[in-house]
Formats: sequence, C-alpha cells, structure tokens
Amino acid sequence: MTTTNDITDAPALLTFDNRFAQLPPAFYTRLQPTPLPAPYLVGFSEDAAAAIGLDAAATRHPDFLDVFTGNRIAAGSQPLAAVYSGHQFGVWAGQLGDGRAISLGDVPAADGAGRMELQLKGSGQTPYSRMGDGRAVLRSSIREFLCSEAMAALGIPTTRALAVTGSDQRVLREAAESAAVVTRMAPSFIRFGSFEHWYYNQRFDELKILADAVLEQFYPALLQQANPYRALLSEVTRRTAELMAQWQAVGFMHGVMNTDNMSILGLTLDYGPFGFMEAFDARHICNHTDSQGRYSYQMQPRIGQWNCFALGQAMLPLVGSVEDTEAALAGYEAVFEAKQDQLLHAKLGLTTSRPDDDKLIDAMFAILQNGHVDFTLFFRRLGELQIGNPASDEPIRDLIIDRPAFDAWAAQYRERLRAEASDDGQRRLAMHAVNPKYVLRNYLAQVAIEKAQQKDFSEVAKLQAILRRPFDEQPEHDKYADLPPGWASHLEVSCSS
Repeated sequence: MTTTNDITDAPALLTFDNRFAQLPPAFYTRLQPTPLPAPYLVGFSEDAAAAIGLDAAATRHPDFLDVFTGNRIAAGSQPLAAVYSGHQFGVWAGQLGDGRAISLGDVPAADGAGRMELQLKGSGQTPYSRMGDGRAVLRSSIREFLCSEAMAALGIPTTRALAVTGSDQRVLREAAESAAVVTRMAPSFIRFGSFEHWYYNQRFDELKILADAVLEQFYPALLQQANPYRALLSEVTRRTAELMAQWQAVGFMHGVMNTDNMSILGLTLDYGPFGFMEAFDARHICNHTDSQGRYSYQMQPRIGQWNCFALGQAMLPLVGSVEDTEAALAGYEAVFEAKQDQLLHAKLGLTTSRPDDDKLIDAMFAILQNGHVDFTLFFRRLGELQIGNPASDEPIRDLIIDRPAFDAWAAQYRERLRAEASDDGQRRLAMHAVNPKYVLRNYLAQVAIEKAQQKDFSEVAKLQAILRRPFDEQPEHDKYADLPPGWASHLEVSCSS
C-alpha cells in the first residue's frame, strides 16, 4: 500500500466532484489527508456502499484501502476541511471547524436523488485541529461505524458509514491507541454552527451565500416561498423536532448536542459518547464529560429546541425580523409532541388516540423510572402481551421489581386495547416492527472493540449484521438482546470516545 498522496483515477471505485469547494475560499481550507502506514480493513457497510453504487467487490480494488484511508486522492476529489463555529455545552466556543475530518467531495447517489458527500474522519491535522493531532482511534471509529448503520436500520435520519480502516500507528489519548479512519457519508455535513460562524463574525454576505447554497441544493422547493430563509429555518426546526422524538422513542442519547453537532438536514451527526438507554432513568447522562447533565436523556428535546433558537439567531439577518424568526421557530414544540405521541402510540400498539392516553403513558414511564426497567426489552416484550391471558405477562414482569404496580397498569392497558378491539396477533406484528429487539448497547460495542484491538474484526462484522435487522427475531442471536452483564454498568464514554 502506498503512503504518499498520489493521484489515481480509481475508475472501478468512484469519481468525485466537490460542491462545497464551489463556495468561496473563506469557507474551507484545501489540504491533503495525512497518510497512515499499512492500512487494513476493519469494517465495511454493503448497505451504505449500495447507496453510492458500490458493491462488496469494491473492497478488493487495489486502491480501496488507500483512497478511504487518505493515502491516495481519487479523481475530482478536491479534499478540504470546512470552517464552522458553535456553542459547546451552552457556551459560545468561537471558531471550530473540521479538526480531524477531511471531505473528499461528493458522488451521485445510486437512486439518482441527489449526491452523497464522503468524509474521512481521523485523516490528520487541519488548520482547525486546535492543538489536536487530527486522528481518530480504533474504538471511536468502530463505535461511529456501527451506530451510524444501526440508526439507519432503525429508520432514524443519520449520516452513514461506508468503512473503517485501521493502522498500527499509535496515537495518544488517555493511553496509546491504534489509529483509524472512518469514511462517513451524508448529502451534506453543514451544521447549525456553519451559520453561526458567519453571523458572529458579522460576515452577512457569506451567511447569505451559505443559506442560498443550502436552499438550492437541498431545499429547492422553498425558493418559491415569499421568504425562503424563514421557510428554511422553519423546515430545519421541524426536522430537528421530529429527530428528537425519534431519538427518545428508541432510547438513543447523543451525548454532545452542541450546535456544531447539529445537521442542517436534520440528520443524526457526530457519534461520540452516545448510548442507548438500558436501565431506564430519564436523568441518565451517557457522556461522562457532561458533569451538569445538559445532554441527559430527558433534556434532549429541550436542547434540540435551544439549538434551533441558536440557529434562528444566526439566520436573523436573512429572515429579516425577530417576529418572522420567532414564527419560524414556534412550531418546534407542537411538531415534537405530535411526533412523540405518534411514536409512543405505535410502540404501545395503539391504533387510535384517546383523551386519557397521556395518563396511561405517564403511568408506564413512572414504572420504568421507579424500577429502572430495561427500556428496549420492556417494549419488545410488551408486544407479546395477550389481552385475555395474564400469564403472557411473565416475561415482562421478570424485568420489573414493583410487580403489583405493573399488574395494575397492565389491567388499564388491556382495557385500552379492548376499547379499540385490538387483535393480539396483528398488534404483536405491528409492535415488533417499531420496537427493536437489538440495539447497539455499549457493552456489545466494547466486546467488538476489544477483539478488533487484537486484529479480530469478526465481532464488528457480526454486530453489524445483527443490527442491520434490528426488528427481526434472529433467534440464533438471542444473547445479543439479553440484559447487559454486571460489568457493563462500569463502562463510561466521554468526549474522547
């Protein structure tokens, strides 16, 4: 494998363009990725590859490892690192930017609907690295790779991950670790912080250029509105509110909801110290760095709204008035509540909505909270409940300490099901289609990481295959849906993860 930035047209792989490079030079810095010696393949997503017209055979192309590690530059790539700013943990942090990510450019989507930008995360220092080495480590790269693809399989808007490549080169974090690069994909990686950067630097011409580019490339229908910028803010607010509801519904916690980690397309962006809820606690903080709990599970919807307001502030010169800006942001709560209500009704197998449903749902969450019940298993097993057979409750009762409280709630739930003449079989199928059996629990990721650190990538591939079908029974993999082992409670993830 080469370790120099040679040019190759890589005809059997991809030919790039770079729409972002068409913006003025102030938006980015052109640079080459820093090569990694002797790269090797850790993981590859056939689903993500199919989205850009690649198949599994691409990994055998002689240039694959080098192109997707940053050791070779594909034709048309024009690699660059973008500048942006942002609020971090609620505090204005000033200029940030792609400190360890380099965009290769974009390629056509296989379905003909738009283009996909490919970005190498961990590809070396950039002008925005802020004292960092620009590298990613194997553990964080595996986590992002697996979770990106798991979220896509759950039907949640997200960036994708094409591949992870590793190297024996060591980088220093809390300890020396092996370096890796994850190739991630999205129609765009433009963030709320991309708009904040120009607003807080009082460069409103660039702010308009950015907004116009976003409108033209991703929201062309909004150009017909009387005020396209207000329409853009309103649509991003709507997408963000729905995304927050989707996160909550599967128990996903992002961990670092800074404005520079919020996608202008409403995608889940930047997987760092994320986690899926296990023992339910609405106050749970998945990020060990977040000592104040700003990004706890229960705070995510509120922070999503806060971030939209930060975007609204940045777009104020374009929208034109405080009143129009506030009007564009005003829909957040109603959209979130409607989406959350829809998702919770589906999780409970309810096909109609009734005035007292909120009381039933609140009582359910009180049981989950008081008993720290496993979130994923509770909803999955609830799908097995039979209206006329209380004995069918035993698998779910096994999860719960206060069984009398659950029994009382289950009686109310049965009455609610009877009120809409619910059919056990149909409801079970519907509930299992929205309540996953398999999610990326931290301990599962940790097992895969520890094997990968010994050059055994089989568990990465196995987890990826299981999480590709999160709603299917897959009885041969039942242990991957079990309660986490005791040692898993000691796992911690932080911003360095």
